Amino acid sequence: MTEPAVTFADIQAASKLITPLVHRTPVLTCETLNELSGRKLFFKCEHLQKVGAFKFRGASHAVARLSDEQQANGVCTHSSGNHAQALALAAKQQQMPAYIVMPENAPRVKVDSVRGYGAQITFCEPTQDARESTAREIVEQTGAAFIHPFDNPHVIAGQGTAALELLDEVPDLDAVICPVGGGGLASGTCLTARAVNPDIKVYAAEPVGADDTYRSFQTRTRQSVGTPNTIADGLLTSVGELTWPILHENLADVLIVNDDQIVSAMQLLWTRMKQVIEPSGAVPLAAILNHELPKDLKKIGVILSGGNVDLNKLPW
Repeated sequence: MTEPAVTFADIQAASKLITPLVHRTPVLTCETLNELSGRKLFFKCEHLQKVGAFKFRGASHAVARLSDEQQANGVCTHSSGNHAQALALAAKQQQMPAYIVMPENAPRVKVDSVRGYGAQITFCEPTQDARESTAREIVEQTGAAFIHPFDNPHVIAGQGTAALELLDEVPDLDAVICPVGGGGLASGTCLTARAVNPDIKVYAAEPVGADDTYRSFQTRTRQSVGTPNTIADGLLTSVGELTWPILHENLADVLIVNDDQIVSAMQLLWTRMKQVIEPSGAVPLAAILNHELPKDLKKIGVILSGGNVDLNKLPW
């Protein structure tokens, strides 16, 4: 067992540091979804976080940990949307430049938001290699600090604060389920949940069109996402080098769902809960409704990761 890159103490410290910067998002319930699932579900509403996603937690924490010299040179990242928005706003609040690499197929609503926060956008081909190589070039040119979307200890610690708030409000959960892309939220959730109560089961949910974490979990070896194909545009990246060991050690399972199941769950969240959730954020509910989870998991926390939807491209 290797020492994780992040500890629960790091998450507790992150919580103290970013409390003045982030929203403490509400935890909501829905009787209809309880009945459909046969369980009591507690939804942590990170779509109501600043920039409309949990990503602001990690980004604001990472920026807060930069030295004065680093802040003067600004920050850089690659992201399909939510981390891009989060870092752009965190940089704006500290009055520093932000350089964001986005794939050419990034949702327009997220591109517009990043621009609105004053960041400089560079577009690239929608592949992991293109994202990384373009970001490296910008860092070399500008001296900006690279803030990885998930493989950064400060980012992981910041993301773990969502589960910390959830369990502070509902401490007796049997399980927590969250979406997984690069694994920042999932690994932070694992560390928090297992520290608060070692009996809590943590599940990650993933689209079948970007199932690298599922394949990694099955083979016990970190796999690449390749060329993803899913409506869940926030979950297109491969699980990270820092996040994978944490997930491998702590996850109960990885549950995969197809795009039709994701859209169905998204519709339920819109119509029954009146919550505007993006496809990636609906993946955990889709997993609950389409998998036979153990019957003793009666109270489940569900992290709704984001709500940045392009209203011109609704999937119904």
